[in-house]
Amino acid sequence: MQRLIPLICLGLTSIGLTSCGLVSSSGDQPNASASIKQLEQRINQLERELQQIKLPGGDADSKTPAGPLRSLTLRIGTEDDRLRMYWADGQTSNLICSQEGKGVWACG
Repeated sequence: MQRLIPLICLGLTSIGLTSCGLVSSSGDQPNASASIKQLEQRINQLERELQQIKLPGGDADSKTPAGPLRSLTLRIGTEDDRLRMYWADGQTSNLICSQEGKGVWACG
């Protein structure tokens, strides 16, 4: 009889856990499989969106070199007022500047 008591307790615990939903029954397998497939699809969609964000867009100014900027030079009060950008790869870019007001310049 003393050996049956632990077995009975184990059986009652199993029934209790199954009825509380803590132990899944075999009937839940198709639902779990469908949920996993939905999660995988959502993950794949998010990975595609992230990849599109990381890729350089076609809207970038083709005149602007890629890479870091090394230095800037602002020339004002001359015949050709400009902001010159010196890129790390040796290229230069110029933006024409104009005076918009007293002490205010706009380049671009």
